[in-house]
Parts: sequence; structure tokens; C-alpha cells
Amino acid sequence: MTQIPNMEQNNDGNLSQVRHVVLVLSGKGGVGKSTITTELALALRHAGKKVGILDVDLCGPSIPRMLNVGRPDVHQCDSGWVPVYTDAQKSLALMSIGFLLEDPDEAVVWRGPKKTAMIAQFVSDVAWGELDVLLVDTPPGTSDEHLAVLENLKKHRVDGAVLVTTPQAVSTGDVRREITFCKKTGVRILGVIENMSGFVCPHCSECSNIFSKGGGEELAKLTGSPFLGSVPLDPLLSTSIEEGKDFIQSFPDSATFSAISSISQTLLNSLQTA
Repeated sequence: MTQIPNMEQNNDGNLSQVRHVVLVLSGKGGVGKSTITTELALALRHAGKKVGILDVDLCGPSIPRMLNVGRPDVHQCDSGWVPVYTDAQKSLALMSIGFLLEDPDEAVVWRGPKKTAMIAQFVSDVAWGELDVLLVDTPPGTSDEHLAVLENLKKHRVDGAVLVTTPQAVSTGDVRREITFCKKTGVRILGVIENMSGFVCPHCSECSNIFSKGGGEELAKLTGSPFLGSVPLDPLLSTSIEEGKDFIQSFPDSATFSAISSISQTLLNSLQTA
């Protein structure tokens, strides 16, 4: 693993030019949280915003592949680590444990204290510069990593959390516990996103409800949380994620594009009026 610098934490220094910080949470794995994080970031970038993604899913860092950035060397400046930029305009920045592993197949077998220390350095030592929105992609659940993120962001305002679920009751039940976590820790719930809500046929574009539909919206109503919208299972989106292509740019006429764009705009409006 790349050597971790031993730098003094400079309170709000590296986050001082970050306007909004949003956590992306899910109660369980496999609901497409990292996909939603990636697509929200791309949608916000196409809306003219400067966006950063902090990938604190230490055991499953998939966003570097989703954004097709490979495994570049992470450089250091006087302020700390320089994030990896996905475009020449430096409008989308990313930091992930995936950049620090010597072998991409290397397992991160760490106990809680080491994970907590790593997250503390991610929060304090990445020189983000000026950002409109920083999305923090977290692992599933409500454990050490989430508490470490909140603890280290105490000196910087966290605008709130976006919760990702699938329509099935087994998923919404876990996300209900995530909502309880947010309320206990004082994190504002910006909204619930229902992912994998129906399947878009690649031939006729008709959307069929393979699993179920409406579970996320119903959960939002029951808990008094905003519902940001639904994103269907779309083979075009799946292929884009697998190949590291920009779905938002490639398929602007698709229903999935409209859904993601609408969600990102609703989120942006919520942040600007907070």
C-alpha cells in the first residue's frame, strides 16, 4: 500500500472551500449506492457544478472503475493528498482507498481503529480545493466507518444524507434503520432514492416491475422523509458503469437519464435552500 503521510490535521482547512457535503448511505449492500453516487456526481458536473467524491467504502472501492480513472499515483502537495481528477477541466475529483493499494486484488483486512484512522486522514488530508458538492460514498450499515466520517466532519457542516434503497421490503427495512441512525446522530435526511425500480427493456424501452415498485416512496412517506425519485434497472446504465463511460453524456434521451437528472436537480435545490 502507498505510504500514508503523517500530516497535522488542519481543522476545516481542506474543506473550507467545499460548499456542501452530502453523505450517501444504504442500510445494506447491493442496492447500487456507489452507482447512484457516481451518476449523481456526473449529473451535477453536467449541470455546471464542481463535484468531489470521497469513497470511504474501504473494503469495496468500486468508484475508480466506474469513472474509468484506472490506478493513478496519488500525489501530495503542501496541504495533503491531491485528489484524482476525471476530466481535464478538473470539475470532478475523486479520492479512494483503491488508489493506495499496490495490488487491485488486495483485500483490506483492517480492524476498526485502522479504518477510523484512514477515514480521518481522508477527511482532513485531501486538498479538494473549491467544490460545489462533496459526495461521501459510505459502506453499507451503521458502523465504525459512518461514525468516523461524522466525527471527523464535526468541524465542517454536513448538509445531510441521501439514502439509497431498492423497492423490496427486505431492503426498505434495513434503510428504515439507517433513517433511525440519521436521527440519532443529528444528520438531516435530504431524501430517499429508490434504485432498481423496474426494468427498462433494451428493445422497446418499456419499463417492467421485476422486483416491485414504490417501496422507497412508501418508506419516505412513513418516516416523513423527502422522496427524491426512482431509478430503473437499465442495461445501458449497467454497461456504462461496467465500462467506465459517462452515461449522462452518452444517453441523454433515455428515461433513466431523465430520472437521474431530476433527482440531482431536486437535491441541488434542497442544498441551495437549506
